[in-house]
Amino acid sequence: MGLRITKLSPSELLGRPLNPVEEKYAPEVLYVAGSMPIPIPSPRVAVIGTRHPTPAGIRSTQEIVGKLVEGGVIVVSGLARGIDTVAHRTAMERGGRTIAVLGTPLDRFYPPENRPLQERIASEHLVVTQYPIGHPTQPKDFVLRNRTMALISQASIIVEAGRTSGVISQGWETLRLGRPLFLWHTLLEKDLGWPERMLDYGAYVLRKPTEIKRIVDEFVLSGEFTHIGEGALESPPAS
Repeated sequence: MGLRITKLSPSELLGRPLNPVEEKYAPEVLYVAGSMPIPIPSPRVAVIGTRHPTPAGIRSTQEIVGKLVEGGVIVVSGLARGIDTVAHRTAMERGGRTIAVLGTPLDRFYPPENRPLQERIASEHLVVTQYPIGHPTQPKDFVLRNRTMALISQASIIVEAGRTSGVISQGWETLRLGRPLFLWHTLLEKDLGWPERMLDYGAYVLRKPTEIKRIVDEFVLSGEFTHIGEGALESPPAS
């Protein structure tokens, strides 16, 4: 792939020191490839969800990402099948910027069918991982990836997910970091349990894509989230 890989710390990537809440689960080292400036620009919002989206979930993701791009927001996601792939593709199709946070080293492609997408993001945008070349990928790596994605992002939006989706860990980590977490309203129409619990801990309901501009203005552009890093949770509640 001919990648030019840069090794740096999370604080170098973000352009500021990490606070104690952020340091708790932050990786010591990150590996990045792409054309995006370092430190990475703001604002940055993660859009994440299930690997098996419904047609409605795909449409909602496209609408949400479209509004984020209109607001000049960098769309962060995990390059997984489903919602993540839709988020990355839509951001690029709408002329926006995107960051892919991987659960594998930069020379691995998971899922395999996303290799062209990963290579394009690594060339034109930014790919980030905490795993060095040669690291043997394990299932837990994707959970740790979700924590890192929450750290890199200034807010997270969960569009569609099931009862045991991997994105739940990112939701809790977002709240632990004291950052805004938005749940697409249809999550509350299902008997999942965790969306209601996240609302109890300070998550917000996102009811329509047109609310994105207010979210960007209120939570993203108003002083880099004045409550970032306060830490809403010492640790995630037991499931």
